[in-house]
Amino acid sequence: MKHLITGGAGFIGSHLAEALLDKGETVFVIDDLSTGSIVNIDHLRDRDNFHYAIDTILNEQLLSEYVDRADVVHHLAAAVGVRLIVEDPVRTIETNIAGTDLVLRAAAKKKRRTLIASTSEVYGKSSDLPFVEDGDMVLGATTRARWSYAASKAIDEFLALAYHAQFGLPVTVLRFFNTVGPRQTGRYGMVIPRFVGQALGGEPITVYGDGKQSRCFCDVSDVIRAVMELVDRPESHGQVYNIGSTEEITIVELAEKVRKLFGPDSEIEFVSFEEAYGPNFEDLKRRVPDTNKLHELIGWEPKVKIDEILNSVVAYIRKNM
Repeated sequence: MKHLITGGAGFIGSHLAEALLDKGETVFVIDDLSTGSIVNIDHLRDRDNFHYAIDTILNEQLLSEYVDRADVVHHLAAAVGVRLIVEDPVRTIETNIAGTDLVLRAAAKKKRRTLIASTSEVYGKSSDLPFVEDGDMVLGATTRARWSYAASKAIDEFLALAYHAQFGLPVTVLRFFNTVGPRQTGRYGMVIPRFVGQALGGEPITVYGDGKQSRCFCDVSDVIRAVMELVDRPESHGQVYNIGSTEEITIVELAEKVRKLFGPDSEIEFVSFEEAYGPNFEDLKRRVPDTNKLHELIGWEPKVKIDEILNSVVAYIRKNM
């Protein structure tokens, strides 16, 4: 089949492109390189069935042309990363909502199979753990910029499900929980590449807040496996699925692990959220997915554990330092 990946030069998008090409599929990529990198797809550019355009998905004519050529649309393009969200909230909102609207509109005209990337952020401050797909969203005040990302992705989900209900678009929403692995950058606040980069450079490992907040990190290879299996499942049309690990680790435990394995001379320093991201920033204590719905459909569960994830990230950073 032919696949369009918006944001295909990004971290997750480039891994998806590579996996589809290895399967013998044809891949089209649109990416404006605002958070992605041409380096992520350099090794793919000599393949005959790989095609890419360095442009924004807001270029409606180009987007429509690529959707016409594709059998499946994977919409991954978005403004991502806590730092980017806090520093550039207008771009976050406009990119996420306007971009998704154009993708869905083009896909609906041709009834293309569509997968929309969303995020665990849509659960907001809910304390009803683990998070299930039909659980309530509990978002913070509009005066706190970080919630603009969660709200914009929630609108994306509402739009996608509305296109399914009203026009029969075969769309599936994928809520990613802390996907990590090689090619992810720490530039926008992603914690694992930031910690690893600091440890390998002999710098202090900076933990934001008290470090007691926990996350569940899922290797990108496990995520891609789930995405590819969902493509051919009509039962998933009009549905939302959590994709993530349920193995919790606190951020300070993660920092200690990284320091012990890769930077024993590095100190662990604690930095307030206000110092890191400015005033009025809120963080979540826990973010744990319930993945039973996905497991019941395709038998999926993550295979890669945190130590293996860290080793793969270290190998990638060392190779590219």
